[in-house]
Amino acid sequence: MFDSVISMSLYSWSKIPTEKLTEKLGRKFISGKKIMLAQIFLKKGCVIAAHSHESEQMTYILSGSLTFRLQDKEVTLNEGDVLNIPSGVEHSAVALEDTLDLDAFSPIREDWLKGTDDYLRK
Repeated sequence: MFDSVISMSLYSWSKIPTEKLTEKLGRKFISGKKIMLAQIFLKKGCVIAAHSHESEQMTYILSGSLTFRLQDKEVTLNEGDVLNIPSGVEHSAVALEDTLDLDAFSPIREDWLKGTDDYLRK
């Protein structure tokens, strides 16, 4: 049993507005203290520039298809595929079709919270 009161938060994706980053990229995200969960909406042809971050990332493709480039490797993810990207590994992506993915980050993406994620806004 827990000695302290458990604090929980309940969210509904339908009540979170989509943040439009570019004409081909949008997102919704929820952040706790140690983990962040994000819905990422990519239109066909959307390019996510090469970047790296402290967070470990799990990307789950709910629909569509993305090609990721990690260092000198390339992998294509389709509906139902999950990719784990370790902390600090540079990666980029291209949407091969309209895609919805669910990303989990730990620790949370402070650059997203502060709006300093310029690589996504180009």
